[in-house]
Amino acid sequence: MTEILGLDIGRVIIAGDSGPADTHFFTGDHLRTPPMDGALECIRRLVKDRFGENVHLISKCHSRIARRTREWLAHMQFTETTGIPEDRWHFCKERPDKGPLCKALGITHFVDDRLDNLRHASEAGVGHLYWFKPDGDSPEDAPEHQRVNSWAELVSTLIA
Repeated sequence: MTEILGLDIGRVIIAGDSGPADTHFFTGDHLRTPPMDGALECIRRLVKDRFGENVHLISKCHSRIARRTREWLAHMQFTETTGIPEDRWHFCKERPDKGPLCKALGITHFVDDRLDNLRHASEAGVGHLYWFKPDGDSPEDAPEHQRVNSWAELVSTLIA
């Protein structure tokens, strides 16, 4: 069976806490928002060492934020750095839409910072779910999902 990785974008690839970086992305100069620590290098490694061309970005956002996200990814030279071309960047308008999108793409492994998105992916049949950097939540809140607190931890989990 082919393994296919799905990655959320906001607060997984693009940094976004309640501080200035998040504000810049939504209302200011979004291109100043940094990536999550180690994200681009670790994604490149996941592409190279395990998933190859079978990596997709899956993000919930409406057209304005999708446009900003595409601009940010281009600004960061995302395709050149990670090997994931633009035709594998997918956007949906509502959180529950992530599940059917995962199913349509054949996602087997999915990384998201929100439990509701992981539940939608689980309901769509995704078998390997990774709860990325769930600050403030306890692991007992989602025992069916593997908690990962950093990109380095995710890479070590996925590349044995």
